[in-house]
Parts: sequence; structure tokens; C-alpha cells
Amino acid sequence: MKTWVTLLLLLAGSCLHSLAQTLKYSPEGKFKIVQLTDIHYIYQDPRSEISLQNIDEVIRTEQPQLIVLTGDLIYGKPAEESLRNVLDKLSEYRIPFAVTFGNHDDEQGLTRKELLQILRQYPMNLTASDETLPGVTNYVLPVAHSGNAQPATVLYCFDSHSYSQIEGIGGYDYIKSEQIQWYKTTSRKFTQENQGSPLPSLAFFHIPLPEYHTAIQDESTPVIGTRKEPACAPVLNSGLFTAMKEMNDITGVFVGHDHDNDYAAYWQRILLAYGRYSGGDTVYNNLPCGARVIELTENQPAFRTWIHQYDGSIQHAITVPDFFLKKKR
Repeated sequence: MKTWVTLLLLLAGSCLHSLAQTLKYSPEGKFKIVQLTDIHYIYQDPRSEISLQNIDEVIRTEQPQLIVLTGDLIYGKPAEESLRNVLDKLSEYRIPFAVTFGNHDDEQGLTRKELLQILRQYPMNLTASDETLPGVTNYVLPVAHSGNAQPATVLYCFDSHSYSQIEGIGGYDYIKSEQIQWYKTTSRKFTQENQGSPLPSLAFFHIPLPEYHTAIQDESTPVIGTRKEPACAPVLNSGLFTAMKEMNDITGVFVGHDHDNDYAAYWQRILLAYGRYSGGDTVYNNLPCGARVIELTENQPAFRTWIHQYDGSIQHAITVPDFFLKKKR
């Protein structure tokens, strides 16, 4: 039995490597990502059905090359059945997908590592984990040029953990120094291999950075979208945003966690954006479910992004940074 399990895991790892190599810009020089977040799926709960219908609407219409799920996929027991229902729906489209876990995913009876083992059984899964780092979903996905295998864009996925582990500090946990050092080391490697020029990069995780607060408090910060609640960010700032500025490669950060926010703020030349809540009425939400879409253009740091709602409507469509630079004038 153990031999078969080991074989399956090896095959899954091989599949991950193969799929990661296929992430590349289209012949037209485009690469589209759909960000699903906070699906909060509960097995056999009729309130969750709209989340699967939402996935159908967005994926069928947008036809992305990659789906990124930024945490809180599930919100009820049994954890395995809840997760498999979501993954089975995604798998119907034969599109690569990648997951970063949220604070609720491992509260339903399975650990993050056990959830990752289920993810690895799905052939289109790209979710990985560097076991030397805190957390479970820390990995990088390069997107190759349309005409060769050289990386053109880099996608960083972080585990933003759950709740504060420091006595006397409440609220949510922060991305750790080891993860930040891993990002900086990886970023330097890509820069060196690109003749000293940083590769345009995006970051995905669940819990927003403290800079989401700072950006909103700065009255000069241009913002688009809906903000119905304060950012539920960590109290402590571990310095990831500073590292992004030092590396000079991240152009956009995409998170979830706060169900009543879908806004994007352009602060210090980095887009700090929320996805759109993608689940049903299994938890608080005051926005129609949907997803954020990100469309990259090869050899250009600028990108387009918009919200695709469950009803098919498009909201807050912008080009970054052009839209925000015009607003500042």
C-alpha cells in the first residue's frame, strides 16, 4: 500500500514540474489569471452551490491560463469531501490551478499538510510547498515567454498563516522572516538570470499586509473598487512589502480574507488588491460573488485587471499603473 502511495506522490510531483513548464504566454503575448478567493465551501450545504456555479460562470467565460485560489476554500466538515467538491469542479476545465491556504482551511478536521496531499492527487494542481519554510503553501510559478522556455513573469505564492502566535498580540499572524528571505533569494536569482533586470512579478496570499491599512490612510493613494470593512491585517509588520520594494520586481499583490472588500489601491508603485469573494452565503458577505481577473502582457510591466461577477457583469476594469497615474494628475 505504501509503495502505491509513494508512486502516486512521485507522479504528482512529476506532473507539477511538467505543468509548471507549460505556464507561458500565448502566441498573442497574453497570460490571463483568475483569482478565486474565500469560497468557504461546505459539503452538502445548499448555500454552497452558488460557489460552484460562480466557478462555472467565470472560468467558462474568461478562459484563463491559470486559476489561483487565495485561501479559505472550505468552511465545514468533512474537510476532504468539501475540498474535493471544489477541486472536482475546477478539474472539469483542465486548467492549471494553484492554492494558497487561508486561516479557515485547516479548521475543518485536516491539517494543511493533509489538505496538500489531497491537492496533489489532481493532475492540474500546481500547488507546492517548500518544507524548509514556515507554513505549507510557499512556492514560485514562473511564466515563460511565448517563444521560448525563459521566464518572463514570476508568480510568488505565500502561506500567510492564521492567527497570532505571540503572547499578548491578538489578531492574525504575519508572513515570517524565513519566507521573506526565501522570496528575496529567489528574486535575486531570477534577476541575475535576466542579465540583472528584475522580472515583473505578482504575489498571492490570503491575509492582507499591514500596508493595506497604510495605503488607505494615505489620502493621496488612488483607489478603485468596494471597501466595506477595514483590512483585517496582522498587528505586526514583518517587512514583506519593504522587501518587495528592495527587490523592485513585484507590481501587484492579490489577497482575500475580507469578504466585503474588492478594492485595489496603488501605493508606492505596487497594486494592493483584493479578489472578489467567490463563495455562497455560508459566511458573512455583502457583495455578489465573483472573481478577480488579471491579464498580463508579455514584455510589459503594465497589466489589466477587473472583477467578473456571478451575473456575468464586469466591474472596476483598469490598466495598472496607467489608470492610477491619470487619477493623480
